[in-house]
Amino acid sequence: MTTPALLAVIAVCAPAAAALLLVLAPALRRQGAPAAVACIAASLASLGAALALALGRSPGEPAVRHVVPWLQAGSRTIAEVGVHVDGISAAMLVVVTLVALCVQVFSVAYMRGEARRGFGRYFAYHALFLFSMNLLVVAPNLLQLFVGWELVGLASYLLIGFYFAKPSAARAAVKAFWMTKLADMGILVGLVVLFVSTGSFEWTATPEPAVATAVTLLLFLGVMGKSAQFPLHVWLPDAMEGPTPVSALLHAATMVAAGVFLVVRAHPLFELAPTTGDVMLWVGAVTAAFAAGLALVQTDIKKVLAYSTCSQLGYMVAALGAGSAFAGFFHLGTHACFKALLFLAAGSVIHAVHSNELAEMGGLRRRMPLTAVAFGIGVLSLAGVPGLAGFFSKDLILTELEGRAGWVPWALLLLTAFATAFYMGRVFVLAFLGAPSARAGHAHEAGLAMTGPLIVLAVPSAVAGFFGGGLAAYVGASYEPHFGLTPLLASTLALAGIVAAVLVYGRGREVAFADALRRLDRAGAVDRAWKLLYSSALLWLSGVLGWFDRYVIDGLMNATGFATLEAGSAVRVVQTGRVRDYALAVVAGAILLSLWGVLS
Repeated sequence: MTTPALLAVIAVCAPAAAALLLVLAPALRRQGAPAAVACIAASLASLGAALALALGRSPGEPAVRHVVPWLQAGSRTIAEVGVHVDGISAAMLVVVTLVALCVQVFSVAYMRGEARRGFGRYFAYHALFLFSMNLLVVAPNLLQLFVGWELVGLASYLLIGFYFAKPSAARAAVKAFWMTKLADMGILVGLVVLFVSTGSFEWTATPEPAVATAVTLLLFLGVMGKSAQFPLHVWLPDAMEGPTPVSALLHAATMVAAGVFLVVRAHPLFELAPTTGDVMLWVGAVTAAFAAGLALVQTDIKKVLAYSTCSQLGYMVAALGAGSAFAGFFHLGTHACFKALLFLAAGSVIHAVHSNELAEMGGLRRRMPLTAVAFGIGVLSLAGVPGLAGFFSKDLILTELEGRAGWVPWALLLLTAFATAFYMGRVFVLAFLGAPSARAGHAHEAGLAMTGPLIVLAVPSAVAGFFGGGLAAYVGASYEPHFGLTPLLASTLALAGIVAAVLVYGRGREVAFADALRRLDRAGAVDRAWKLLYSSALLWLSGVLGWFDRYVIDGLMNATGFATLEAGSAVRVVQTGRVRDYALAVVAGAILLSLWGVLS
């Protein structure tokens, strides 16, 4: 095994060992603190291996692959399991492990009030998640990626429903699991179609164009569920029922980005299906605009960030649909940093004021200056203010969309850029400026365990964009910053959105269209549509299938069994147990055979 492959195995196996240890040693898990130490040590080892792997690779270096047979039929190997390390997987490993480590360190202080048993269980789930995500990232084929994909879904379910005694958290976990598993059926069927047509699950599989279109559309259905694209986005806002660090880890930085990573990883396959690209372009643009509209009127700070995540994932999907895998991947990396920063800073605020509601905050810049600066960096980066990380990656996406599909997706994303700056400016004004509420009056900055991760994440959120050219060379792409009309418009709209938010909410005013959007949000139009589909179609279909299974399938099996028993009863009379009867039967049979031979 080569050194890069060994480092990739360490990155995957370190959190797996921690998760297994905490499962097999319940006494250790129930003590709480040792579980946190084991999980953080494993994440640190995983990050160290990822950094060594990334720094040890040269731009353009061939991929390293180490696999062993997994599924075999006779002498034929159907699938392999192992690691595939190239620039994309190495860079993604660093992003995932860095964010996971920061979130886990932050969680030590944030979850301190939990009972020891719950505290240990929380970190066991974290270790399982990091193992699952890393397994997905280094997958040498689509089948192993699907295994990691499903394990990530399981870890997400467990972490969203961490407070399972709380009905809303239990419902949110089931909703997330149900919606993503519904979409995952697309990936499962797509894998079957791909294998039947090509005999392979490899990234390099090249089916016929029509088959490629079918396979990629099925894969994209799974992406829509995992990456919360309209109309399968409805689970993500509800997933905020989990602890705030969970939101930073699963639903802002890494887990929801797995869908985008899948498309980037399988980009050669998606290039064979331009129809799928058009679908992705429109779905991404509509998701970005729709989610940004709902983020404008949320009163829960975590819900604002949740809808913001939907919106930014729409940007990434639109870029992939436009054929620019690097633009989507670049924004995936920058977004992971500044959205994790925003969620953890929001968690610091929630920890201080004991409320998610923006109306119960205010004036926190004086009492929590470091958190205010960190949150401000995240806001400006997300808005795409020139010089920060989000500016470079978002403007690259907008530039790639120029002239695509009659300019409509491009215009939608430009409008979304203004809305993004506006709603994030609104959050910053309401939470950190103005007069403090009664709850905010007693707020104070947390210790190093919570502020340290904010400082770490603020650095790439601010400067990561300047390394876009190096990242492009590292993953085998090309990138040069553009300073044409699109970046100018996007930057102007971002600054205008922030100024507008300060002017509107700094003076206690509401925008004119807020009531209409709020009514839409309260009505939960998309949620209601899914509930109607579930109650009127899916439950009915389940009932029909249940009846068919019970009375047709089971009936056929029961009838076969009954016929067998009756036939046995009918022929049982010939089994007398007397030798002379059997001898007579043999003689009679011989005579009959002789007659048949003569007559024929």
